Amino acid sequence: MKTLYVSDLDGTLLRSNETTSDYTNQTINELVERGMTFSYATARSFHTSHKVTKGLNARIPLIIYNGTMVVDNKDGSFLLKNFFDVDGVTLIQDLLQNDIFPIVYAFIEGEEKFSYIRTKCSPGMKMFIDSRENDKRANPVQSIYDLLKGEIFYITCIDEEYKLEPLFEKYKDRYHCVFQVDIYTKQQWLEIMPKQASKANAIKQLKEHLGCDRIVAFGDGINDIDMFEIADEAYAVENAVSELKQIATAVIGSNNDDGVAKWMLEHYQDEKY
Repeated sequence: MKTLYVSDLDGTLLRSNETTSDYTNQTINELVERGMTFSYATARSFHTSHKVTKGLNARIPLIIYNGTMVVDNKDGSFLLKNFFDVDGVTLIQDLLQNDIFPIVYAFIEGEEKFSYIRTKCSPGMKMFIDSRENDKRANPVQSIYDLLKGEIFYITCIDEEYKLEPLFEKYKDRYHCVFQVDIYTKQQWLEIMPKQASKANAIKQLKEHLGCDRIVAFGDGINDIDMFEIADEAYAVENAVSELKQIATAVIGSNNDDGVAKWMLEHYQDEKY
């Protein structure tokens, strides 16, 4: 039996300082070298996830943007992409009509960009953009027309809960939506993706692509529920939300105690074919 091990990143594999520890990096690198099939699934982009997992050098596929993309850990080449069709433009226009000015992720002339109107940014958006200083993907624009350019694949709204919650209720059955408070900034986020894009769908596609028989998942947040539901075993770290712990196979050590790496080191057995 070949098992695919998949971990969430923020709050699970990453410590509270937004880095993977030397212990976690070394453990996973060595286990992958021994034959473990491992991936992490995150809402982050390749750029930011690669940055915070510096030292995790194993050649593994990465599930990014909450399952919208699957990329190679070494060079960022894409193994899987999901885009909005024309309704992505309609969705953004509807957000604007509700006085929500989103961050729009798209491929523009073949380059990955996130676009935003700086003068319309909420305080939470400004915090996010300032944290991405010198990010070559940043694309401040002046007009709504420029916000709609390219092949759109991910939309992030950061604003007051009372403004975002009605939109979450409106969109949640039409798109894949994640509505939660950011664990670092404590700002309310609404992230919107194509319906077919999710951690669970990306994991199932990756499982088939790699010829695996089982899935073991690790997570901490509400956006990990879908991958827990399709996993054969699912482990919540000690710091996870109660909703995730309730459906977990078991609760393991916290993100700050290298809970995932310690569990894998104790339980992984070399797979022979």
